[in-house]
This record gives sequence, C-alpha cells and structure tokens, in this order.
Amino acid sequence: MVVAETLAGIALVKSAVDGIKSAIATAKDVGDIAHEVDKLFEGEKQVQKDRRKANDPFSVKSVAEETINAKLAREHMDEMRQLIDMRFGHGTWQGIIAERARRIQAMKEQQAKERAEKRRKHDQFMHDLQFVLLIIGGLMVVVVVIIIMLMFT
Repeated sequence: MVVAETLAGIALVKSAVDGIKSAIATAKDVGDIAHEVDKLFEGEKQVQKDRRKANDPFSVKSVAEETINAKLAREHMDEMRQLIDMRFGHGTWQGIIAERARRIQAMKEQQAKERAEKRRKHDQFMHDLQFVLLIIGGLMVVVVVIIIMLMFT
C-alpha cells in the first residue's frame, strides 16, 4: 500500500511538472500555473509522508525506493524553480515558497488559538458547573438541616 501511495505521490509530482512545462511559455503570471504548482507541492508532500511510514523501513528495496523517489521529487522541484524563475524573474520561486510557509504558519497559529479558546471555554464551563453543584449541594444541606430541625421540634 505504501509503495502505491508513494507512486501516487511521485506520479503527482511528474504530472505537475509536465503541466507546468506545457503551460510555462504561455503563462502570463504564476496564477496561470498555480494549480500545477499546488499539485507539485502535494505530490512532494506525499512522497515525504510515505517515506516516514514505510511498511518495512529496514528493507533495502524500501529504503532505495524511498530515497530515489525523494531525490526525484527534489530534482523536479528544483527544475520547476528554475523554470519559474526564468519565466517570471529571479526569486519568484523563493517568493512562492516563503508565502506558502507564511500561510502554513498562520494556519497553525490560528488553529493553536482556536484550541486554546476551546480549552478556555471548557475550563470556564467546568468551573461554572462546579460552582452550581456546590450551590446545589449547599442548598440540599440547608434543606436537610431544616427538615431535621422541624422533625425534632
């Protein structure tokens, strides 16, 4: 299964490279090839992910496939960097990488804030629940004391 997923990852990289190569000459801006760039990053991510969860991480075949696929993905990424930089100017690829990293970081920070807010709301709810239960318990004690006092008077 991992080999099939890795092949899907490397196939996605190759497909994206072919798409970028065919569209790069006529592209007016990076947006014209953005979908292919997304596929390129997704395929590279799949190759890296599959490399970390191999069925038999110690077999030579597994290690060789993972290493070669990762190197192929890096080669394709480097080739795309060169093509995009040549077409749209030096630093375009680095700008794409930097913006992507910034967005991923912003998403992680937003998710951390949401988790913290959810945790804060849960803690507040538990505090309020404890307070209500304490009041109910206190009222029950008062009612029991009043009933006992009425029974003995």
